[in-house]
Amino acid sequence: MSDASGLPGESDTPSTPAQDTLGSDTPGAASHDTPGAASHDPDRPAALLEFMTTGWATREETLPAQHPSAPYRAARRAALAERFPGERLVVPTGGYKTRSNDTEYRFRPATEFAHLVGSAEPDAVLVVEPDGSALLYQAPVMDRSTPAFFTDRVYGELWVGPRPSLAATSALLGIDTRPLEELDKLSGAARVVRGHDPRVERLFDTDESADAELTEFLSELRLVKDEHEIGQLQQACDATARGFEDVVRALDRAKSTSERWIEGVFGLRARVEGNDVGYGSICAAGPHACILHWTDNDGPVEDGSLVLLDMGVEGAELYTADITRTLPVSGTFTPRQRQVYDLVFAAQEAGIAACRAGQDFLAPHRAAMQVLAHGLVELGVLDSAEEALAEDAQLYRRYTLHGVSHMLGIDVHDCAHARSEVYRKGPLQPGYVLTVEPGLYFQPDDLTVPADLRGIGVRIEDDVLVTAGDPVNLSAALPRDADGVEAWMRDLLRTGG
Repeated sequence: MSDASGLPGESDTPSTPAQDTLGSDTPGAASHDTPGAASHDPDRPAALLEFMTTGWATREETLPAQHPSAPYRAARRAALAERFPGERLVVPTGGYKTRSNDTEYRFRPATEFAHLVGSAEPDAVLVVEPDGSALLYQAPVMDRSTPAFFTDRVYGELWVGPRPSLAATSALLGIDTRPLEELDKLSGAARVVRGHDPRVERLFDTDESADAELTEFLSELRLVKDEHEIGQLQQACDATARGFEDVVRALDRAKSTSERWIEGVFGLRARVEGNDVGYGSICAAGPHACILHWTDNDGPVEDGSLVLLDMGVEGAELYTADITRTLPVSGTFTPRQRQVYDLVFAAQEAGIAACRAGQDFLAPHRAAMQVLAHGLVELGVLDSAEEALAEDAQLYRRYTLHGVSHMLGIDVHDCAHARSEVYRKGPLQPGYVLTVEPGLYFQPDDLTVPADLRGIGVRIEDDVLVTAGDPVNLSAALPRDADGVEAWMRDLLRTGG
């Protein structure tokens, strides 16, 4: 994806004042506010509520085995404690986000929390204590002896399904897990990751600059991926490759409908093999390919045109792929389309080759831009590559628009709060995973471009692992060169995959 640079669950319980605390003295109390029943909710007689709390079988719990990622996350928490010794560090996961009225999006934990803990429970909070110990605070399972399991829309099992007990969470994640309401007993100075749960922020004495330093460090902690993370990213890339294959097989249906058919086909793969898409899928046919983040996906898909597909599967542990291919809808590039495509491919080759430890982060960008600028002269778009590349001019950017690389991980644009001197101006290190995605975009109304180029947009993007040696393309399962793309499409369309 080109890098141009919850509503707390409503309860059916009678209206109660909003609480500015994360728990209560009631076992299993939810941390969310309870604004009261909505107008469409039926009344519930006391007799019904009493009836709902009786007659349930006793359930025996079998604790799960520890998750394979738990030791890696423990090491990250240890690194965090080492960076801020003797301080309390608080990382909330956040709650549900409102889509509209009382309807929420599916919950996704905050990135910092996911990286350090791995839990997908809303409203949970990680606390690293001054002695370095880590505690997870989570809403307990609601006992069926109280009606909350039936009335609470956020935590009630009859609304959202079974939830893990504190003991099960502790066993799975390898972290001491306690009831969420116990967090209310904490106070005093702490560094808090802001922006996820304002009620957590209000519990502690915080300093904005100190909190920003915590968030900055957690971004930088994600720069170097460990072997487990690399495996997760590889799985996401492999699933994404299968999603692209699905799309090629569905191109005939897309031609009779719209770009949205492509979006839907890929989304099916993302939900079956992962958590979801890692970002809004870009399915840009024809001149829409010249719009960097085209996500309306409501345009026609026509023979003779190109379709730019920028899509990624987000895996079960939230690591996402970010891959772009530009395909000829008919299965064959026209001569002019191939000329542009070959130029972008050559630029990407140069960019990938520059992804070596010790090179600065911008090295792939510079390498790709050199190729594109000289190629634009050959296409008859620019008069002089040297003039276009001059620092005080950069005229080539009218047609390239965006940077070539960004970090990739749990976020599609990962590590966004890292310091510039560490990320953008820093050296590449083994374990970095970044995209390499040069593109050329000739706008339909751009009179500086030969008429037969107008409306052509091409981007090729792969996910590259920096090692101590040669770079590794995690998304190499998908062909990149024009001949390979045509042969791949021909095989899929002929054999049905």
